[in-house]
Amino acid sequence: MAGISKRKRIWGWWFFDWASQPYHTLLVTFVFGPYFAGAAAQFYLNSGLEIEAAKAQAQVVWANCMTIIGLLIAFGAPLLGAMADVSGRRIPWIFAFSVMYAVGSASLWYMMPDGSNMWLMLSAFGLGFIGAEYALIFINSQLPDLGDDTEVGEISGSGFAFGYFGGLLSLAIMLTLFVEQANGKTLIGIDPLFGLDAATREGTRFVGPFTAGWFILFMVPYFLWVRDDPNADRKGSVAEALRLLGKSISNLRHRTSLATYLGASMFYRDALNGLYTFGGVYATLVLEWGLIKIGVFGIVSVLASAIFAWIGGKVDRKHGPKPVVLIAIWVLIFVCITVVSMDRTQVFGITVPEGSGLPDMVFFGCGILIGGMGGILQSASRSLMVRHTDPQAPVESFGLYGLSGRATSFAAPMLIALATTVTGSARLGVSPVILLFILGLFLMRWVRPEGDQSR
Repeated sequence: MAGISKRKRIWGWWFFDWASQPYHTLLVTFVFGPYFAGAAAQFYLNSGLEIEAAKAQAQVVWANCMTIIGLLIAFGAPLLGAMADVSGRRIPWIFAFSVMYAVGSASLWYMMPDGSNMWLMLSAFGLGFIGAEYALIFINSQLPDLGDDTEVGEISGSGFAFGYFGGLLSLAIMLTLFVEQANGKTLIGIDPLFGLDAATREGTRFVGPFTAGWFILFMVPYFLWVRDDPNADRKGSVAEALRLLGKSISNLRHRTSLATYLGASMFYRDALNGLYTFGGVYATLVLEWGLIKIGVFGIVSVLASAIFAWIGGKVDRKHGPKPVVLIAIWVLIFVCITVVSMDRTQVFGITVPEGSGLPDMVFFGCGILIGGMGGILQSASRSLMVRHTDPQAPVESFGLYGLSGRATSFAAPMLIALATTVTGSARLGVSPVILLFILGLFLMRWVRPEGDQSR
């Protein structure tokens, strides 16, 4: 990488966040997820279920999909990280998972409004999601190479902020030019571009190919400016990778701060992913929002994510990442309690008049805090992991970080599915995320602010 400046390498690394963010912004949370929930609810309604039961079943299906995806990521992440360490190469892995991302997202074009092919589309969604998450392991592992401990927090925060602005722009484009309202027009009152048929929801379904094209286009700077270490091209085997992984897990018993941090982040990142995964679904099923309102909500939330991630990076540089993580978790616990305590007819048990906009205003406020604190939490968590990273095996270390973030990633959707089934309520079904945040907050007590360097 001698011919590529440090500034270009950092910008190239940031462009992965810009390129990949629409999978989470457009597909998981604000467009495809709510669209899928509505289509699945319609499928079960047509099958004879009552409306509340159909909504609950739609949330259960989405939750079960995320449970399976979480299990696949959890089992694969640490092994892949170890494989990259024994081979010394990361770019080929990132390229392969980028192909999965693009193919999976592009395939979502075929999701029918009546939900008739929802199982096939969930498989395509899972393929792209797994590609995005696996690629992120290798991207995160490159962070220690971009700066020293005083710089990585700000680099990480700026990367997340840049990525969130990419998500914001992509969402704005989809809402103004493609996603149709009930009258067949987009947010600015035009027909969906390219002659897309509003009657069959082609404008909304275009979110899949759009996400794929966005990713392919904006990954170009990454592949131009980021390189593997040319001296690290070693041969490795699966057996060697498994030995390295086993040794890494075994060594956790001697690294209390790292082990505790991985456990804490396992719970609170799972809870955060649960909020992201079910936020748009909640708005569709509980507050009965349309995709345009959800999209505007998403713009506000993503803008807050970008601004707060940038601010969080500055605070991280001055005070370190641990206090930033703690504050973000406390705020998100309050938000979760608020979300579970409201619906279309009441807020915290206080009945509101029919047609009142108060529930909408409260949820918009929650969206700002979810986006803002979520951005801060992800950025500071990545920075805190750098302080616990073995410089001789950064990919393997971030493989463990990926494992901790995904080892129980099936738990949030599984618990949400269980709670939704037991209560028969999509609103009460999201309550398990509160417990996950509390568990993460409790374990953070034993995490050293400077990681293993403070021993």
